Amino acid sequence: MPIKFISDAMRAIADEGADWEELGVGFGGPTGPAEGPVWIREGGYLLFSDIHGDRRMRWTPERGVTLDKQGTANGNGQTRDPQGRLVVCHHFSRCVDREEADGSITMIADAYRGLKLNRPNDVVVKSDGCIYFTDPPPKIPFTPPEHTPEQDCAGVYRVSADLSKINRIISDLINPNGLCFSPDEKILYVNDSNRHRKLIMAYDVEANGFVDLGSARVFCDMRGQDLPGGPDGMKVDVEGNVYCTGPGGIWVMNPAGEHIGSIQGPWMVNMAWGDDDWRTLYFTGRNSINRIKLKIPGVPVPRGVVRVRNKE
Repeated sequence: MPIKFISDAMRAIADEGADWEELGVGFGGPTGPAEGPVWIREGGYLLFSDIHGDRRMRWTPERGVTLDKQGTANGNGQTRDPQGRLVVCHHFSRCVDREEADGSITMIADAYRGLKLNRPNDVVVKSDGCIYFTDPPPKIPFTPPEHTPEQDCAGVYRVSADLSKINRIISDLINPNGLCFSPDEKILYVNDSNRHRKLIMAYDVEANGFVDLGSARVFCDMRGQDLPGGPDGMKVDVEGNVYCTGPGGIWVMNPAGEHIGSIQGPWMVNMAWGDDDWRTLYFTGRNSINRIKLKIPGVPVPRGVVRVRNKE
């Protein structure tokens, strides 16, 4: 059964017979993975990263999967800012940048205190335009053998909306990976995908956009599960439930951090909400792109009003 119901609360999210659909396969190279899905609502299509293919792919209902861009410096996580511009993390060029409406590229961050970043991995943009991203340690094959580490730790960073300031706001995680905000943006969730940790951490967000490090707490501990997969991509729905890849599929946690159910399947990597009503969860596997229809809308990207398609 694709849906594992641990609590009755999961039945408000998925039907008993819900199943996921494979939309395409053959991405990510021999090691995988496909990554960074993001829904472009006004165009009705999904973009996602083929990391080791050094390309960005596009999926549409009419044409399936086609090439969107070749040459991405092994792009990974992607999202959109309040103006709808695409914000992308790149492993090989060790940066986060933004694609403008005219196709030009604006650098968001490639260094901290004069030292090159490790390999920016995942990114989220707050409704005020500030950009938050994870920067795990260098790791072959995600970074080249000649890639010399310059930062003395992995980190989570915040860049101001005007791009004038960059701050490392979290520095005690081993392998910071996926991140997302609660619907009201009062909590920042960050997972640590180190194989010895497999944790999702939660932090209170202060009025200035920084996190209260004293509030750091374990939101969910995924250790002890003898199944493939671990914490990586992460999203929330409008009711505050947290969705995170984990052992055996995509785990769903309620706002209290209780594991209420899972979308089961092979190694799942990253995810994005999509379609007009934001009720479809698109997700990548090691080498695939997939989707499943759920009952509760996700938080839109760019963050905004959920528009539900009228039923005929």
